[in-house]
Amino acid sequence: MKLLVINGPNLNLLGVREPEIYGREDYAALCRLVEESAKALGAEVALFQSNHEGAIVDRIQQALGEADGIVINPAAYTHTSIAILDALKAVALPAVEVHLSDLSAREPFRQISYPGMACLHTVTGKGLAGYREAMEWLVHYLRQRG
Repeated sequence: MKLLVINGPNLNLLGVREPEIYGREDYAALCRLVEESAKALGAEVALFQSNHEGAIVDRIQQALGEADGIVINPAAYTHTSIAILDALKAVALPAVEVHLSDLSAREPFRQISYPGMACLHTVTGKGLAGYREAMEWLVHYLRQRG
């Protein structure tokens, strides 16, 4: 089983950017958690991070025929990117959306998620551990599907 974990803009600055919201652990810690979680779940994982919307769209499209499912934190593109929504819909791979902070407790403009409309499940407000939960949910879903 192959998973693709996609991270959007500014997640490469974890630990530096607004640590009171996003935590003090850095992006390398997130990558380690994702890789360790995949190993524990018996899955392969590829990680991708970009600050550019088109690069994220390209990576989603490349996942077709390569990955069994996607975990995505679109970051700021959550609230603006119909292009990422359309890419997720186009490849039609099972996807889970994850966010470090609790979007429901944030600014009103953060209440809508366009990419989330193409996702089967969302994990929000659990910090880095939310990635593990999202991966567990997705692996369970994929195994149930056979």
